[in-house]
Amino acid sequence: MERTPLAALVAAASVFVCAAGPTALFARGQVAAPTPSPSASPAAGTPSPAPTQPPIVVSPASAQVPVGGQATVHIMSALGQLRFVISNPAVADASIDQATQTLTLSGKTPGSAIVTVTDQRAISAQIPVRVAYNAGSIADAASIRITGDPASPEFVKQEAASAAAALLQARPGAQAIVTTDLVNFTQPLQQDDIAVVDVPVLLQGDQYFSVSGTTHVRVENVAAPAILPDSLMVSDYPERLTANGILFAADLQRAQPSRFLYFHFNPPGEPARRIVLRAENRSAQPAQLQFISGQAGPAPNEMEVGHAATKRFLERQVQNEGRIITIAGNGTLQLAQQDLPANAVVCGLLQLRVLNGSTVHLTLFVQNATSPVDEPLTGTDLLQGGQRHARGVYSIPEFHYSRTWSTDGDYLELPIGDIPLVNLIQGEALSGDYGVKQSFVVKVTNPTGRPQAIAIYENPRGGRATGTYVIDGVLIQSHGVPAFSRYKIRQYVVPARGFLRITIVTIPESGSSYPLRLIFAPDDGSVAPGAPGSPVY
Repeated sequence: MERTPLAALVAAASVFVCAAGPTALFARGQVAAPTPSPSASPAAGTPSPAPTQPPIVVSPASAQVPVGGQATVHIMSALGQLRFVISNPAVADASIDQATQTLTLSGKTPGSAIVTVTDQRAISAQIPVRVAYNAGSIADAASIRITGDPASPEFVKQEAASAAAALLQARPGAQAIVTTDLVNFTQPLQQDDIAVVDVPVLLQGDQYFSVSGTTHVRVENVAAPAILPDSLMVSDYPERLTANGILFAADLQRAQPSRFLYFHFNPPGEPARRIVLRAENRSAQPAQLQFISGQAGPAPNEMEVGHAATKRFLERQVQNEGRIITIAGNGTLQLAQQDLPANAVVCGLLQLRVLNGSTVHLTLFVQNATSPVDEPLTGTDLLQGGQRHARGVYSIPEFHYSRTWSTDGDYLELPIGDIPLVNLIQGEALSGDYGVKQSFVVKVTNPTGRPQAIAIYENPRGGRATGTYVIDGVLIQSHGVPAFSRYKIRQYVVPARGFLRITIVTIPESGSSYPLRLIFAPDDGSVAPGAPGSPVY
C-alpha cells in the first residue's frame, strides 16, 4: 500500500489544532463546540418603541374647599389644552385657566368628589376633593376694660381669652379651644395702662375644616375704687333643677352695690343645661357696670366647686380685679354663663355696682344647652320645687370683728357662719352665712417672759366643710374635713412680752356644711399646715 509522506501528516495536524483550538489537545474523544455566530443586525427602517410620556403633576395632590369658598390647584407637566370631569357636580364646580394651567374649585355643598384632568395627549390625573363648612370664624380684634390694683398677668390673660372666646362664631358641634397656655403676657398691668394681648384660637370638628387664628385683644386697666357691697343676693333655690326658667331676679341700684351668689345642681337623667346671668338696662341711656367674678364648675363634687369659686373670688376681690362693661340703652348683656350637664354643679360669686346710668335689672335663668344664650325669656315667674334653700336679698354682706387674745388666757373662738340672716323679700333665711365675707383683726399678746408657740385651728361644727382663708395676705386653703375635727391652718411664735396683729378674711363656701370655728390656742404639736397628713395647702 502507498504511505502518506510524514510532512503531509504534520501539516494536517497543524490545521486540526488551529481549527479546534488548544482545548482539543487535552479533551481527547470530545467534539469541539462550534463558535457562536454574531447576532443579526436589525433590518434598516424598523421603528423604535415610543418613549414613556411624563405624567401630569398636580399641586396640591388633593383639595379641601369650604362651602361657598374656592381653592386653586396647579397643573404641571401637561401638554396642550386641558379638560376636566367632576364625578359629583352637586358638590363642587371647577374652571381651568389654560394660560396658567390652574384649576379653580368652588365648593357648593358638603361632600366628596373626584376631578379628573386630561391633556391633549390623553394623559389624566385625578384630584380628590372634599367640600365642608369651616368650623367657624375667629375675630381679628377685641377691646375690653378691666380693673386691678394691679391686674395680675394671669387675670389679664384670662380676661383676654374670655373676650376672644366671646367673639368667635362656632358652628353647631364644633369645638372651640381658647386657653391661656399659649398667651404670652408676663407682667402685671398697672392702673391706667394699656396692653395688646394676642390670643390663639382654634375651631375644629369632625365634619368641618379646622380654623385657627389670633384675636388681638386691647386690654385697658381702668383705675376704679373697690366695690363695697350694701347687700347680698343669693340664688340657691331650687338647688336641684328639674325644669328651665328663671331662678332669680332683682334690680341693681346705682347707689347700692351688691354681692351675688348662685349655686345650682343638675341631677342625673336631666338634659344638659346652661346657667346664664343677664344684665338688662331698662333705660334709654347707656349704663356702665363694674363687677368682680369667681366661677367654678361644672363638676360633680359640690364641695370642691364651692371651694374653687370662693378661692377665685377672694383672689380677685383682694386685687380689685374685675371688668367694666357698657350696656346700651334698652340693651342686655350676659355677665356670666356656665354649661351645666347632668350630675354636675355650678357656682358663681360676683360683686357688682352701677358706675354710670340708672338701675340695671339682673336675671339668673337656666336653659337648654342647645338654646341660644341670648334667647328672650317668656314670663316672669320664678322656678319652684324641692327642698327649700335660700333665695333672696340679705342686708349684711360682710361681718367685721376685732378681738384681743392673750397666750395665757382661755382659747379664742371665732364663729363663722353662725348668724342666720333675715331675707328682705319673701323666702328662706340665710343659714350658714354663705357668700358673706368675714373679716377679723386679732391682736395676740404674750405677757410671759418666754416666746410662746401658738396656732390657728379650723373646727367645722355643722358637717364636712372646706375652707379658704386670706391670713396676713397669704392664701390658705383646706380640703374637706369632717365635723368637729381640728387642723392647723397657721402657726406663729409670739415674742416674750410682745404681740402679733393677725388679719383673717374668709367666706363660708357653698357645698360645705357651716358653721365653722377658728380657734386660737397654744401649739399642740399636731401636724403642721401643708405637711403630709394635713388637709391644709
